[in-house]
Amino acid sequence: MGDLAKDINSKFENQKVKAFLNIIYTANWISSCQNEFFKDFGISPQQYNILRILNGANDALNVQTIKDRMLERSPNATRLMDKLCAKKLIQRLPSEHDRRVVKIEITKKGQDLLAAIPSNFNKDMLKNLSEEEAEQLSDLLDKMR
Repeated sequence: MGDLAKDINSKFENQKVKAFLNIIYTANWISSCQNEFFKDFGISPQQYNILRILNGANDALNVQTIKDRMLERSPNATRLMDKLCAKKLIQRLPSEHDRRVVKIEITKKGQDLLAAIPSNFNKDMLKNLSEEEAEQLSDLLDKMR
């Protein structure tokens, strides 16, 4: 089991400071694990999130709707979508009535990629928690926000 004080060789002013730093440290650990996992699929965790949003929508979405639904608010969402377009995982659908309006949809290739990615890839990160502990952690994070 991890111990933040040992991992970063530090002492903490109080438990709230330790908890806050632990959240940041853990978020970076999760991000690193996800980046490594998605490398094999040629996408980033943020690009995976966009693909999941589009796949679950069952309809083309405008860019702002995609940005609003992202887990990690990304100012470079348009750039992420450009890369997904270049890989032919999504496509842009310009409006016939207003050229300023563009909708985005997932392609068959994007759906196939999603199908190839195990849906339980995050479970190993939570393997040390029981269902009850996971619920408690989730509730505490909700309370913090």
